[in-house]
Amino acid sequence: MAEAADSQGMTTSPARRWLRRTASLLVGVPLLAGLLAGPAALPAQAAGTSKAATGSRTVAVSLDTLAPSAPVEGDTLTISGTLTNKGKKTVKDAEVDLRVGPRLSGRSAVDDAASRTGYLPGGDPAKLGDPYTLKVPALASGVSQDFTLTVPVDKLELGEEGVYQLGVSLTGQTSEAPYDQVLGIQRTFLPWQPEDTGSKTKLTFLWPLIASAHVTAETGSDEQQTPVFADDDLALELAPGGRLEQMVSLGSGLPVTWVIDPDLLASVDAMTKNYRVKTGDTTVAGTNQAIARQWLTSLQSAVKDSTVVALPFADPDLASIAHRGKNVSGTLSHLQTATEVAGSTVETILHVKPSTDFAWPVDGAIDPSVVDVATSAGAHKVIARSDSLEEVGGLSYTPTAARPVGGGTTAVVADHRLSTAFTGDLAKAGSATLAVQKFLAQTLALTEQEPDKARSIVVAPQRTPTAAQAQTMARALRALTDEHWTEPLDLVAAAGEKPDARATTKVPKASAYPKKLRKQELPTQAFQDIRTTQDSLNSFQVILTQPDRVVTPFGNAVNRAVSTSWRGRPLEAQQYRDAVRTYLKSLTTEVQLITKSDVTLSGRSATIPVTVQNKLVQGIDHLVLRLTSGNSTRLKLDDGGAMAEQPVKIAGGHSQSVKFDASANANGQAQVTARLFTQDGTPYGEEMTFTVKVSEVTPTVLLVIAGGLLLLVLAGIRMYTQRKRAAAGDTEENEGGEPEQPSDPTPDTGPESGNPSGTGEKVDR
Repeated sequence: MAEAADSQGMTTSPARRWLRRTASLLVGVPLLAGLLAGPAALPAQAAGTSKAATGSRTVAVSLDTLAPSAPVEGDTLTISGTLTNKGKKTVKDAEVDLRVGPRLSGRSAVDDAASRTGYLPGGDPAKLGDPYTLKVPALASGVSQDFTLTVPVDKLELGEEGVYQLGVSLTGQTSEAPYDQVLGIQRTFLPWQPEDTGSKTKLTFLWPLIASAHVTAETGSDEQQTPVFADDDLALELAPGGRLEQMVSLGSGLPVTWVIDPDLLASVDAMTKNYRVKTGDTTVAGTNQAIARQWLTSLQSAVKDSTVVALPFADPDLASIAHRGKNVSGTLSHLQTATEVAGSTVETILHVKPSTDFAWPVDGAIDPSVVDVATSAGAHKVIARSDSLEEVGGLSYTPTAARPVGGGTTAVVADHRLSTAFTGDLAKAGSATLAVQKFLAQTLALTEQEPDKARSIVVAPQRTPTAAQAQTMARALRALTDEHWTEPLDLVAAAGEKPDARATTKVPKASAYPKKLRKQELPTQAFQDIRTTQDSLNSFQVILTQPDRVVTPFGNAVNRAVSTSWRGRPLEAQQYRDAVRTYLKSLTTEVQLITKSDVTLSGRSATIPVTVQNKLVQGIDHLVLRLTSGNSTRLKLDDGGAMAEQPVKIAGGHSQSVKFDASANANGQAQVTARLFTQDGTPYGEEMTFTVKVSEVTPTVLLVIAGGLLLLVLAGIRMYTQRKRAAAGDTEENEGGEPEQPSDPTPDTGPESGNPSGTGEKVDR
């Protein structure tokens, strides 16, 4: 308390001054004893290794607001926060103080200061003192109390431009330690630039709009092919206050480069119309069209005059493809397709022309195979990160982001510190404030490294920031809008900046790829599953009269199956792939052979019908039905061979009976196999086998039949004779003047044809 009294200039009597000095000496005894007890304990305390709520960790100090974040001359600094007694005893006779300084030199000094948690006597600056303190008479165990400190910036005694450490501490006593000591402290940073300077760092900040996959491969049977969503969770992110809604509303007006997954746009666009949502084995109508429309409208307005980068459709996991999938046939072709549709999707929905020349591996981690895959689909710029492309020459400054890495490819190297500044739980105001101040401190410290060397720096944050993280990023960027020491630059321009000749351009070896990220990759089996699905799709689409109704939704689903969003969710990724494959199989089995019972032939020739059913809503064509006799000696097909084929063409929702001529040579049974094939000879569906029983005609039977025919002939002759006699009698009567009688009428239909009916016969289901 003597420190506070001195700062106020209070006058005291000699006796009172003597008592104060004595009290100060007594108070200093425990502190001195603590210092002498073991100097080795101090670094541990400073490093924050102890978690006990004792000493300078008795009270948790949270800095909820600090405004302005980057003050200038004439400003008044306001700091508010919360004190929480974590100890078991009541804190008494306490006060909250500001501690300013020292000026930190370099980015490493900022990192070191941020890592300290406990109070270090001699290592932390002195208190600013009255009148910029706050008295706290008592703070009971477990109780929290808000505080606010206000101080003119010119009272902080800041010197030249730079980053200053700013601490808020609580000094007080407890019943266990009845002397003044620091019971809690929180440090942050105060970037200080009293005057505008001509040296500015070009800052590129990526603003990602990426989400996990929500749309399935299923569509409705209607003309519009109503999409089916796995859930309606996307609407929660689009609704006011949701993650994606916050990304759009906060990003609007900020100097950022929008990095967008076209699949997200396509999904939201589908939600603006009729859509269905799966609930168990059924689907229900989606009801969030208004939310989807509002979000798209807001996004269209936000990006109208901004730079937009379109990632390949569904944001494919480039590292997984490079390490696990590129050797599985067809994998790279999917990436090519995803890249081709990206630009048109974004332009159609947002009405802006995006850049499709960028690839963004997870966390910017690269190796030669990742770079090869990233550029295989046409991208010439790879967004990497400085912890992957580390400097080997020991540069004393952070170089410009653009680096040529060979083959006409540019690595745009984002700064690791700045790109990870907004990770973790930032829902608490104190955490968010610390993140903002550290970000500002790092950007100023970076600028001061080489004041006369203009550089271009890129910030590539996490792909899917939470709403709280997005709010914190926006706060930090708004603090830089006055362009104190930075000026905005879009990503396309940043990639075109002149590279630093001293910066490393060597892509790290495959062995340097982070093990943690490698463990999260899709397994090789995932790409094999996708290949199986694609093979089935290829066979299916060739028989369809409207293949686009199937190729488009399944092609998109295949792209989603390799999305980066599956990282850390292997079970969900497997379930998605299985669902796509299962649904495709259910469609292919809608075209099938109807099970046929055994057939008996009682003569030397007959017709064998086989029915093909098409339950699809569209017609099928380019199919061939092949019948094969298992015993061509006993049963021959068509022109006497063991095999016969007929083309198949059926309208949607219909069946067709395909008829084959057969001839028998001997009694007994013959197995007949029926199977569908595409026109190129690829088997389609399962084969069907049935038995044909042949009963050959014997001489005895022929004799009986001949006797019957003879009787019929004799009966016919007799009837003819009788008719002739009757006609002669009628003639005689007519000659006598009687009227003539008409003869019997001729038949009005011809005899039924014994030929099989045509193959065009169709039967309704």
